[in-house]
Amino acid sequence: MAGISDLFSGYGPVAKARVLVLGSPAAALNQVCSLNLEHVSPTRLKGPEISRRPANAAAEEAHLLARMRRWFFARKPDAGFVLTDFPATLLQAKVFDEWLDARDEPLHAVLAGPGANELVVEHYRTLGLLHGPGTPATS
Repeated sequence: MAGISDLFSGYGPVAKARVLVLGSPAAALNQVCSLNLEHVSPTRLKGPEISRRPANAAAEEAHLLARMRRWFFARKPDAGFVLTDFPATLLQAKVFDEWLDARDEPLHAVLAGPGANELVVEHYRTLGLLHGPGTPATS
């Protein structure tokens, strides 16, 4: 497997890289843990909020998207990040792509690990952003 420096060659300072980790983040995080990037997960952002149980899955999805939107648009535009556990569905991936387009920010890499949603992996493979073997689980 190529070194992490090969993954980000040509993207300028590594601290500004924007990376998605799909599926189980354990293996992929080993590749990016030494980078000076903000590591973000929806479960980490949930901590300070008052825990209220949404009535259904659609309400949970809307709540998650709202929480991630607040984080995304509150961060500095040129700040890099490693995002895990999001996007977990094709809808979330398409919404996240719209946010990136709104701020004119490209993703630099998408890493897929075991358990990644096959539709999301295929979406980023089609965009040419998927790096590595990508072993999605079928859903």
